[in-house]
Order: sequence, then C-alpha cells, then structure tokens
Amino acid sequence: MFSFLRSVSRIPQLARPQPSLLNVLQPASPFLLQARSMTLNQSTRRKPKGKAKPSKSPALAGCYQRKGVCTQIFTLDPKKPNSANRKVARVKLTTGKSIMAYIQGEGHNLQEHSVVLIKGGRAQDLPGVRYKIVRGAHDLGAVVNRMTSRSKYGAKKPKSKK
Repeated sequence: MFSFLRSVSRIPQLARPQPSLLNVLQPASPFLLQARSMTLNQSTRRKPKGKAKPSKSPALAGCYQRKGVCTQIFTLDPKKPNSANRKVARVKLTTGKSIMAYIQGEGHNLQEHSVVLIKGGRAQDLPGVRYKIVRGAHDLGAVVNRMTSRSKYGAKKPKSKK
C-alpha cells in the first residue's frame, strides 16, 4: 500500500529544480545585462559584414570534384560571335543532381552510362554549362597526340627516342 510513497521519496537530486545562475549571481549594475548598440563613431569606422557570395558551381556541394554517370551526349552551338559544335554531356552526379558538362579537347570516347569525373569551371560561350569533365579519369580517355598543356587533357609525356 505504501510502495508508491517509497518510490516518490527515491527521486534523484538531479530531477529537482535547481536555482538558475541569474538568481544566484546578481550583477552589480543593471546595465551589464543590456545589449548595447554601437555609437555613431563605431558604426562609421567598422565595415559592415559582407554577404556570402553564392557558389558558381552549386552541384559540387563544396567539393572539388564529383563522380557522375553520363545520361546523354550531344552538341551545342555557342553564343553569338563564335561558331562551332561544342561537345556537351548531361551527367547525373552521385548527389542525385543532373547537370550539363563540357567535354574539352579534340575527340572523346564517351557514351551513355560512362562514368566520369566532374570539376567546376564554365564553358564561356555555352550558356548554362558550368562544369567540365576531367580528361583521363574513369571512362573518359586522354586527348591523343597532345603536346602542349598536357595536364589539362590527361595526356602522358611522349617517350623520347634515343
């Protein structure tokens, strides 16, 4: 019958309300707890905090590169003063986002379902293309017979004949 009373008396000390620090430590002055704004001189001397700039490659989500799978390979015509057929791939990234990426260099071996590596950087004369495909990584081969700027196109240094 009295078992209920015994369990109530066993409530640990932590469950009971504790006095807050504000009640215990009274400040010497009431001005210490007020939030004070800057004076006119301080506000003119300090720079305002700048806004965070939006990312130029939001699909990468803060990473340098992302892996993806090609869903479509096609060509686009560049903007007004230029004239060519630029090779572009629609890529579905591992994050689930689908993007358009530019295929650099002459010739490529990409097909649908090819696994590629995407980096940031827009193709200047293609509107809406903010990403590039890394040459020589995963399923995309390097540019053949490339001599200058080899690192951009994944080309190895040619063997020197002795």
